[in-house]
Amino acid sequence: MEGVNRPNGITRPEVYAVRHQDESIRAASRSGGIFTALSDLVLESGGIVYGCVLTEDFRAVHIRADSADLRNQMRGSKYIQSEQGDTYKNVKLDLDAGNSVLFSGTSCQIAGLRGFLGREYENLICVDIVCHGVPSKKVWMKYLEWQEKKTGKKIVAVDFRDKGTFGWGAHTETLTMDDGSKVSSQVFRTLFYGHTVLRPCCYECPYKDVMHPGDITIADYWGIEKAAPEFDDNKGVSLVLINTDKGIRDFAECKEKLVWKKTRIEDSMQPPLKAPFPRPANRDAFWSDFNDDDFDVVAKRYGGYGCLNTIKKKARGLKRRVTKIVKG
Repeated sequence: MEGVNRPNGITRPEVYAVRHQDESIRAASRSGGIFTALSDLVLESGGIVYGCVLTEDFRAVHIRADSADLRNQMRGSKYIQSEQGDTYKNVKLDLDAGNSVLFSGTSCQIAGLRGFLGREYENLICVDIVCHGVPSKKVWMKYLEWQEKKTGKKIVAVDFRDKGTFGWGAHTETLTMDDGSKVSSQVFRTLFYGHTVLRPCCYECPYKDVMHPGDITIADYWGIEKAAPEFDDNKGVSLVLINTDKGIRDFAECKEKLVWKKTRIEDSMQPPLKAPFPRPANRDAFWSDFNDDDFDVVAKRYGGYGCLNTIKKKARGLKRRVTKIVKG
């Protein structure tokens, strides 16, 4: 891939299963904690980390962090496009000042940064994520409004994937309300995996491949039960693809904080490493409904809202009938 300097003879990335040795860090991370290990390496040398955080009004925004406290806000998944603002300009200022910089983002954001900089910097390490696709922020905001209207409460915190409650393998969003109560749902998740809410360019993404523009590529290690079953404890495992000389160097320097195993790319081929997801046939219908109808209609028609409750009610009814038959 253009713009990536690879070691001689390597045409595919080195692949690893990784989890942080510190279980508290792994618990606070979306998968295995590799981002914390890599960014600690930069912060401990006085460097700067750029990454995505969720703001108080639930927008995804890239920020500059020179401390672990700020960096920790970058942990976790954000299933909306992050706003860059002056991030690329600030990265260049830091690099030109001689600061070590870690920039994390989607592959297209990494490619954009490299294009903006126009040359390679030895003091820059780029970490991209394996991206399923970027959903519309407009849909996300409408979803939050719908939940607040439905509950009559204000949302004060969001967890796009509630690993603590449901485990690493599950994908359930949890909203914390202003009275301390929590609402867990799979509506936005269902919309996301239906692909109608993705940006049009995501259907033609050139980075749905094993080759990426980052020095290191990270992801949830889906397929770990085949690739390294001894890592499969439902607490989170990172898939790590090492793409460049700098990636090899930095990963080697943080290995002492990690439990790791070299694996095979053939056992790690989740869908976003193969090809872009196709444009759904019902995408136009979704956007017509989204623009014309109340979100409740969209949630029921495309987000599976109400289906789970119906299934639970049927299951409870069946259980009562079976109990009655057994007692009779």
